[in-house]
Formats: sequence, C-alpha cells, structure tokens
Amino acid sequence: MRKLIEFRNIVKSFDGQVVLKGINLNVYENEFVTLLGPSGCGKSTLLRILGGFLKQDEGTVIFDGQCIDDVPAYKREINTVFQKYALFPHMNVYDNIAFGLRIKKVGEDVIDQKVNRMLSLVNLEGYEHRNVTLLSGGQQQRVAIARALVNEPNVLLLDEPLGALDYKLRKEMQRELKRIQQEVGITFIFVTHDQEEALTMSDKIVVMREGEIQQIGTPIEIYNEPENEYVARFIGESNIIDGVMVDDYKVKFDDKIFDCDDFGFKPNEAVDVLIRPEDFDIVDRRSALMKGEIKSVVFKGVHYELIVETISGTSKTVTMHILAAHDTYNEEAGENISANDFFLDLEDVGSLEDFDLIARANAQAWDNEENDLSISEVICDLKAEVGSYSCTFKTAKGTETSIVIHVVSPTYVEDARHNIGISAFDFFVTADELKESMAISTDLKTWANAEAWNLQDDSPIDITEVKYDFEPTEVKEGSYEITFATKGREYKVETTSMHEEGDKVGLRFDKEDIHVMSKMVNE
Repeated sequence: MRKLIEFRNIVKSFDGQVVLKGINLNVYENEFVTLLGPSGCGKSTLLRILGGFLKQDEGTVIFDGQCIDDVPAYKREINTVFQKYALFPHMNVYDNIAFGLRIKKVGEDVIDQKVNRMLSLVNLEGYEHRNVTLLSGGQQQRVAIARALVNEPNVLLLDEPLGALDYKLRKEMQRELKRIQQEVGITFIFVTHDQEEALTMSDKIVVMREGEIQQIGTPIEIYNEPENEYVARFIGESNIIDGVMVDDYKVKFDDKIFDCDDFGFKPNEAVDVLIRPEDFDIVDRRSALMKGEIKSVVFKGVHYELIVETISGTSKTVTMHILAAHDTYNEEAGENISANDFFLDLEDVGSLEDFDLIARANAQAWDNEENDLSISEVICDLKAEVGSYSCTFKTAKGTETSIVIHVVSPTYVEDARHNIGISAFDFFVTADELKESMAISTDLKTWANAEAWNLQDDSPIDITEVKYDFEPTEVKEGSYEITFATKGREYKVETTSMHEEGDKVGLRFDKEDIHVMSKMVNE
C-alpha cells in the first residue's frame, strides 16, 4: 500500500505539560487506523494536528509526500467527524450534507447527484427533508459522516463519534462505519478509548499512553502479542503474572516451569506472563498443570467468569481484645478522655512521635457537648526493651487518662516461597469503638498495625483480605481472632460449563497460550 500520512517526531505541549512526546507514525492509503488509549493520552491532539486545528511544537506532518505544517485546515484534503456532530439545526438533512459543496460553488445538479449518493451510502434515503434536530443519535451521526464524505476527502478523521450512542446503536454503527469505509475506499483515522470498537473495526491499531505509542499492529497482533503489560491490560481481559524467563522457551511462574514459544530474553530475566481467560481449560485435577479453588462465579450470558485461586495468600492471625467502655470524666472541666492499651513493635520504639502514640492508643477527648478536644500533652517513658510501660494523655485543662504500652519483639510471618512478609499485633479496642467504625477492615488493619512487604526489596504489598467471624455491631467483652492476608495467586477463567464457589478444579492451557512480555521500564 502507498504511504499517505507521516507523523515525524510530533511534540505538543499545553501550559507546560507535554501531551505528545515525539510521535512517529505512518498511515497508508485505504487503511482503517484506530488511535486507542485512555482520556488524556494524546490521541485527539494528534488527530487535530493532522486536521489542521492545532499546530505542533516540534516535528512535521507529511501528507501524500508534501509537508502540510503550514496548510490551513480548510485547504487539507481531510474532513473530520466529531463526537458532537455540529450539524446546522436550521437546515434539513439535505442542506446539511450539501453545505460544503455549496461553499465550493459546485453546481446544483452535481450537488443533487452527490447528496443522493451519500444518502444511499449512509442508509438515509427518504430523510432529505427531515429536521436534523428530530433525528436519533445514530441518524444524526450518519448525516455528519455523509456531510464529511460528500466533499470526497482523501482522509476522514473520526474523533470518538460513537461516544454519545447507546450500546446497541454503537454496535450497529461500528459495522456501518466499516462498511462505509470499505465502500468509499478512503483512509479512516478513528479515535476511541473503547477497546471493543478498536478490535471490531480496525485494520491497524495504535495503542497510546501518556503521549507515547506503546504498540502498533493489527487487532490480532495487539490482542495475541501485546508488547507490554499496559497493552495487555488495555486490550481485553488479562491474567498477568510475574515470571522468570529461565531460558529460551522456558518460563517460570506459579512456582513451576512451563514450555512456551518465546525466546530472546536474558537467562533468568524477570518478565510478565500473559494468559487470556478464554485460553484456560478446566480439567480433572489429575491431568492439570495447575490446581486451584473457585473463589467466585459470575454468569456473563454466554459464558461464566470464574476466579480460581491456585496459591493462597500469606496471612497473620492476631487477637483483638474487646474492653468495656473506660472513659475518664473530669467534672470540673466538663471533659471526657479515653485511650486504649496497645502492643508496640520493639523496632518502632525510637521512631514514634506523640501523634503516633495518640493514633495507636486511639486517644480522644471531648466536652459535654460532644465537641472534639485536642490532646495537648503525652507523658511516656518508653524504652527500647521488651516490657510494659505507662503512658498518660492530657488535655489543656488537665483531663487525663493512662494506658499501658506493651513493647514486644517483632512477630511476623515470612513466606519465602512467595517472597512476602506480613506482620500484625494483638490489640485492644472497646465495643463502642468497633460499633462506630465506618470502615471496619481499614480500622482493624490500623489498630493491629498490619502491614505486608516484599522480602527482597521491602516494597509494600497490599493486605487485601481481613477475616473475622464476629458481627461488629454485636461484639461483647472478650477476645476474637482476626486474620490479615495478602492476595493469593488468582486467575480469571472463562468457561461455558457451570461451577460453584469452593469447587476444587484443575487448569490446563497450551504452550502457545503463554505470552511472555518484557517488564515495563517505568513500573
């Protein structure tokens, strides 16, 4: 195919923020090209530069072999259809389509022939005298497309033209746009953030992120062979797992080494591994490559979407001690104050400020009208030794309460197999404090000082599950166990067979279903 458009090192900034970072892209004659990416990635900016509505800061746009940097928009052989169709409300369908031709002073007999051809192309025969404001969204879009195409441009730019349509109409218009493009035989450049639109309509997809191109390819190439985690996650459902490329055609993940079709990585290079949900088969556990438990089942109409956990998360269990209310009331000052005993990691003793002690003890003060008061003084003689230490909290008026801080040696779980450490402490809390919690899991993590980290680089890891078997609004004095856990290895699986939560299943896939990707540099 003949090269029609060249973007050469296009740079564009707005208010000091760079939105296009040296874009290089070729578009060929009669292609349907889609610029795909989230809002703010620069795709519409690139389209407007091509259309002549914006001027780039650096770089050159070549159209049909000629530089068009200084060619005004109205002289470019390019027309644009926007999301808001910008039809003329005082004109009917026919006059909207004919507008551009009349500006060019084309004869009315020629205009009539071309408009009627466009009406036929967009399936609006018989609508020529309709008021455009009374048309449906899909019909208005067809008028906008016909108005752009009647001028016979070499390129049609479409800036999210389906964004205002409902789902059913979007699907219909996707097919219509592809049919129209094939029938008129010109280049379409389409901007969208909708992956399904891109896969459905395009000859070539350009995936963009933060002003840069991540990958260019056909829909099949982009879906089956994404170059990095960003593209894989943006296009379709993805299971992306940390892996190690042991050698050519050998990749390790989920604690096993699998055959694959990938090569050219360094020995033992850290990689991302992609397996699409539809590429898993659920099989008998005896013939499985992986074994797991179904954690959730969602019916999607034509298939079921399962979450299968193959490796459980790392966990730490602590004891929550529920205390009776123990507010201290200062009648003379009209103030209340309360605080709780708590456990403290020996390693943290030297780093705590007064506000840390106030937070750990959940110390709070209030007056007779329930107005919150500041804790103005903390008297505490902590030592970097295992033991129990008194700590007193005071208000400005001298209302005070004392607690005991139990300094203990670090107690954490090291899961060397999955490279995770997790720690949490027993803690004290009143029944009222628990009942008043607005975010129980978050508060439990705070009270227990629960945290998890990567054993290799100490980077934090999310605690995703807080397990307990009590009803927070009905707890009484006593002790309760709470387990904090990191997320296990979970896979999204699509299947047409029915399963239930808790089922033990086997998973199988072919080596060609494994796609190995280099780690993104800016992760």
